[in-house]
Amino acid sequence: PERTAHLGARSRPHRALSPHLPKQDAVRIVSINFFPMLGRGRLSRLSGRIAPQAQRCLHTPEAVAAMLVRAAVTSPSDRLLDPSCGDGRFLACHGNGVGVERDGEAAGVARRRAPAARVYHDEFFAWAQRAARTGERFDAVVGNPPFIRYQTFNGAVRTRALALCAALGVWFSALSASWAPFLVVAASLLRPGGRAAFVVPAAIGHAPAAGPLLEYLVSRFCEVRIVAIRRKLFPRLSEDCWLLLASGFGTPTSEIGFDSVDSIPLGKLPCPPSTRVDVAEWRGAWRRRLRPFLLGARVRALYLAAAATADRSRLTADVGDARRAGATVRLGDLATVGLGYVSGANGFFHLTPTGTAKLGIPDALLQTTVRSARVLPNRVLTTAAINAWRRNDEPMLLLRIPKAAAVPAGVQRYLDSAAGQRARQAYKCRSRRPWYSVTDVRVPDFFLSYMAGRAPSLVSNGAGASCTNALHGVYLRSACSQSYLLNAWRSPLARLSCELEGHALGGGMLKLELTEAARVILPQPSAQPTGRGELEEMEEATRTMRRWRHYASDAPARVERTHGWAITKVCPAATSRRVVRLPSGHSTSSTSTWVASPRPITRSAGFWDV
Repeated sequence: PERTAHLGARSRPHRALSPHLPKQDAVRIVSINFFPMLGRGRLSRLSGRIAPQAQRCLHTPEAVAAMLVRAAVTSPSDRLLDPSCGDGRFLACHGNGVGVERDGEAAGVARRRAPAARVYHDEFFAWAQRAARTGERFDAVVGNPPFIRYQTFNGAVRTRALALCAALGVWFSALSASWAPFLVVAASLLRPGGRAAFVVPAAIGHAPAAGPLLEYLVSRFCEVRIVAIRRKLFPRLSEDCWLLLASGFGTPTSEIGFDSVDSIPLGKLPCPPSTRVDVAEWRGAWRRRLRPFLLGARVRALYLAAAATADRSRLTADVGDARRAGATVRLGDLATVGLGYVSGANGFFHLTPTGTAKLGIPDALLQTTVRSARVLPNRVLTTAAINAWRRNDEPMLLLRIPKAAAVPAGVQRYLDSAAGQRARQAYKCRSRRPWYSVTDVRVPDFFLSYMAGRAPSLVSNGAGASCTNALHGVYLRSACSQSYLLNAWRSPLARLSCELEGHALGGGMLKLELTEAARVILPQPSAQPTGRGELEEMEEATRTMRRWRHYASDAPARVERTHGWAITKVCPAATSRRVVRLPSGHSTSSTSTWVASPRPITRSAGFWDV
């Protein structure tokens, strides 16, 4: 609390969690979920109960550290480097080690824990710059690099890190997290034939920064291996961790070894790897992503065949003709996927019907809008749903004033009010002229939720509403029916495509960026696999991908055909269910089944997120 005294009460994380949550529990939750990404140095400066708990979350289990050292060290005389040694648990596993640690307190602990090692209290990239000039080299590098997001990986440290990588021929964007440049620079300090063994975030399977990193590794090591681990290495953190092993520094390879295991292998890894990923296939067909290799070869082949058909459809003169011929197509061939508008101050620009009446704002300056995917119905947003929002006095009206429009007196008073004075100081409002004219307000044909638990939702816009950037807007640009698109989106192929084209976030959420959403493959009924087994394989593959992001029920499912489409229903007899109290005005049909996932439930704005 003393560290957030300068923030407003609503911004303080320990108060925002819940007014009914005991303070000590709130502090514990904040320390686990908010602070681990800050890095050891910043954590050590936090006082009280928060810093020790958060720091413990960052330390690699000793058995895992010992296993990685065994994988990288082949001789007692090997010189070992841990570039972010923390409390020295990797260094303690080998008698000839060098560690670098930015936090002075942790460096002292490492010296006591591994007295035979040489521990430098320094920032790693600055230390590596000097080591490269002096020619200092190692036989093995091991460790657990800091998982610092780009928002806090900035300033001189990031500039130095990206410059070192660029000198090695590796270019990362300014939005890259710290761990990828960390691994590149650490590996560059190896002697010929050297080896590397690291704990890495599971984002190595899909993140943009993983592409340049793996390109560097396969060009420098004769063997590169990734071990995907489904169970969390740090159970109380949202970030999943995998293992990276590499050997034979100085010789390139044309394949990546890939293993997927349920829990971390504390003994010897299976040899050879269960899957050998051809670098050309990883680079081309899978766009430098490894997550698809969590699936079996047959399902991957089915998906690539559907993708090839969709890409051939794009080359035809008339996408509509290709679609009618039974070909699969990508969503981007039928529609444009775009962001919703950014108001800059949602609380100011989104008004309730009662509020607009009191302020005397004319209807011509109001636009019905959707602020969150949470309020959308299952398939179609209708005028009846909009009218229900009006009756509930929801903030569903956007104050939309065209740039050249005359501002009525009542609206001007609202713009000049204390709330308006605060709103105009927001970054987005300061950067546009006039500050109160919200731009890029469009009415999409569909709304697409780009952050989802089980699956992204596609909802037809039957009420002429706009949407904020909390949603994607889908705008049709070819002759296809809305019913076709709604049905195609719920097909097994499209569900699997969302998992493979999107990417997982910490906490199990699936995110679809604009380009990822445009790549989702949609089938025609005539293009559906004819075999029931193929449908079930796709459904099982989707469940597998959800299990890997910790957002799936293990209940078996049966696949049924309805109007030519495969619809999945969870078998009620095999499902453990939790009773959920729905918000007023919402109900489920008698055939609906609420399935409890392994994740805990949370409540936000009156809705239960299961």
